[in-house]
Amino acid sequence: MEKTTEQDKFLDAAAKLRAQYEGANLQLDKHMQEFSTYKYDADEYGEGEEIQAKDPAIVASDVATQITFLRKLKFQYLEQNAKDKYVKSIVSDIDDAPIVTAEDNKALATTNEEKKAKLKVAKEGLAEVQHNIRTLSPMVEQDYIKVKQATERATMLAQKILDARLALTRLRQTNPHPRLTIPMADQKLVDQVEEMQTLSDEVELVKKKTKAVKDQVKNGALEIEKLRIKHADSERAVQALQLEEDDNRLVPLYDWYTASLSLHRSLLGLEESHSVSDNELKLVYAIGESSPATTVSISLIFVPDTRDLAGVETTGFDTLDVDTAELVESHLQMNDVAGLVALLLSRARAAASSA
Repeated sequence: MEKTTEQDKFLDAAAKLRAQYEGANLQLDKHMQEFSTYKYDADEYGEGEEIQAKDPAIVASDVATQITFLRKLKFQYLEQNAKDKYVKSIVSDIDDAPIVTAEDNKALATTNEEKKAKLKVAKEGLAEVQHNIRTLSPMVEQDYIKVKQATERATMLAQKILDARLALTRLRQTNPHPRLTIPMADQKLVDQVEEMQTLSDEVELVKKKTKAVKDQVKNGALEIEKLRIKHADSERAVQALQLEEDDNRLVPLYDWYTASLSLHRSLLGLEESHSVSDNELKLVYAIGESSPATTVSISLIFVPDTRDLAGVETTGFDTLDVDTAELVESHLQMNDVAGLVALLLSRARAAASSA
C-alpha cells in the first residue's frame, strides 16, 4: 500500500512537470530545428570578419570534447543525486525513508540493460555516421572548393558583364546614333541611285575609249608589220637582182622604199632611228601636236646575233606621267617588240592629249 502511494506521488509529480512544460511553451523541438538550419547573415559580422565553413575534422574534435564534458557532467549529476538520496535516506525517519527491495533492483537492472543495449546500438550508429563523415569529408571538401571557385568565377564574370554594360551605356550616351528619318532615307537612296548611274556611265565611257585605243594600236601594229614585210621583200629583191649602178629599175624601187619609210615615219611620228651598237636600236618619236612637240625615245637592246629582246630603255615618258616599268616587263617576257612600241606610243599620246 505504501509502495502504491509512493508511485502515485511520482505520477503526480510527473503530471505536474508535464503540465508546466506544456504551459511554458518552450518549443524546444522548433528551436533545435532552427538552430540546426540557421544561416548567418552578412550583417551579423563585423568589419574584417568572414563567413567560412569549418573543417569537418575540427567540428568532429569540438563535438568529441563537448561529449566528454557532458559525460563528466552527467556522471557528476548522478553522483550528487545519489549522494543526496543517500543522505536523505539516512537522516530521515525510517518510516519516511523509501524502501528499496530486490524487485526494484532487478527492475532497475533490467532497465539499465535495455538502456545499455539501446546505447550500444546508438553508439554503433554514431560510429558508422562518423566513419561516413571521415570518408566523405575529403570529397565534400573537394566539391566545396570547386563550388567556391566556380562561385568566385561567376561573381567575377558577373562584375565584368556589369562593367561592360555600364561602359556600353556611357558610350551610347556620349556618341548617340544619328536619327535617320524616312524622308532623309528616301533622299539618301535617290542620291545613291544617281551616283551609281553616273559611275556606270563613266565605266561605259572608259570601256569605249579603251576599245578605241586597242583598235588603233592593233591597226598600227598591223600596218607596221605589213611595212616590215614589204621592207624585207624589197631587201631580198635588191640582193637578188644585183643590178648595176646605171640600172633604171633601181630608181623606182628606191623611191617606193623611201615613200614607204616616209609613210611609216608620218604614221607613227618617228623622227629618228639609228643603231647605237650592233645589238641596240634607238627610236625617237614626236608625241602630240603642240609646237614644239614632246619627244620620247625607246632604246631596244637585243641579245647579240638573235632577235630576242634583252632590255628596253625609255626616255621622256616620265614628263607625261607614264609608268613604263610594268609594260616593259610584261612585253619583255613575251619578246613582243612591235606590241611594246605600239603600247608605249599609245599611252604617251593618250597622256599628251589629256594634259
